[in-house]
Amino acid sequence: MTIARPQDRVTAGSGQLSGVVPFNDVAAVERALAAGDVAAVLVEPALTNVGIVLPEPRYHDALRELTRRTGTILIIDETHTICAGPGGMTARDGLEPDMLVIGKTIGGGIPAGTYGMTAEVADRIRSTMPERTDVGGVGGTLAGYALSLAAIRATLGEVLTAEAFERMIPLAERWEAGVNDVIASRHLPWHVTRLGARAEYHFVATPPRDGAEQAAHSDALLEKYLHLAAMNRRVLMTPFHNMALMSPVTTAADVDRHTEAFAESVDALVG
Repeated sequence: MTIARPQDRVTAGSGQLSGVVPFNDVAAVERALAAGDVAAVLVEPALTNVGIVLPEPRYHDALRELTRRTGTILIIDETHTICAGPGGMTARDGLEPDMLVIGKTIGGGIPAGTYGMTAEVADRIRSTMPERTDVGGVGGTLAGYALSLAAIRATLGEVLTAEAFERMIPLAERWEAGVNDVIASRHLPWHVTRLGARAEYHFVATPPRDGAEQAAHSDALLEKYLHLAAMNRRVLMTPFHNMALMSPVTTAADVDRHTEAFAESVDALVG
């Protein structure tokens, strides 16, 4: 999670316009916001780049309460967590950010990004802008690119729909169950984490609570082996982590083929 300070409130000599606070650590957030000099908190509702790390119960409630108390804008980035369902974790879990951003996924691979904000934040921004402003916002020379808009329309209309998620999420649950069965039957100290239509396995027995714990249990060589072993069995995983993301055209047979390939790969490793 990143915190950002207004330039005119940076502590003399510190030069710090932003900082990082551990995920799932409410006490650390409270300490970071205590001085009242943090303009905004930017957070993924679940960590993803280091591997999926889910929020602990009521973590987001506490984060929202603290940011409101200190007058700090809460920005949620759903770029990766949109896999949780229509509207991402914000819609699924009833989160209440002041601003929401989503990048590449909303364009299905075509460079694109969108953002939204509450009416209160919009009014505050509007009040500080000259009547006629064109500084790269909507209306700038690089905004409204026809290909990006077409990609967003196709993605929202065909992929990130309630109907598609009704098919994709049960397939992710099937993938999770298959991998968990292999892990349990081979007595491996690994676990599976799932977020909506996305799931991945990690080389640690219990789910880490922040990115540092997750990174500490990474194993690049083992990860490469499992990718190559799956590929040799005609299953292509994503090129990072050991993650699978269901799509509207994924089938139960695809999921079961992965479970079979995963079991064979693990047996070759531990045998």
